[in-house]
Amino acid sequence: MIAGKDAPTHGEAKNSWLSGTAAWNYTAITQYILGIRPTFDGLKIDPAIPADWDGFTVTRKYRDVTYLINVTNPKHVTKGVESVTVNGKQIEGSVIRAEDGSGEVTVEVVMG
Repeated sequence: MIAGKDAPTHGEAKNSWLSGTAAWNYTAITQYILGIRPTFDGLKIDPAIPADWDGFTVTRKYRDVTYLINVTNPKHVTKGVESVTVNGKQIEGSVIRAEDGSGEVTVEVVMG
């Protein structure tokens, strides 16, 4: 909704967060900036963050499993995953295979 010509704030947008904008921002931030995207096979980790970030930590529930994800950025890059470790074991690639059942999975990601 845009305020009309008779409104004291003519041209100002109102209620933008009621239009679905908040949901799209959440999706953009979590899936494309933090880079934690659900796929058919599991969670893909592919952050695109500012180079001055040291990293971040996220808790993500996916298919009844809680993933405790810690991303470090020692080389201060904006994109690229050097390694992914799941429950202490390094995996190939950046897709964390979906776990069966419930519980917690610890994920360490190093950007580079």
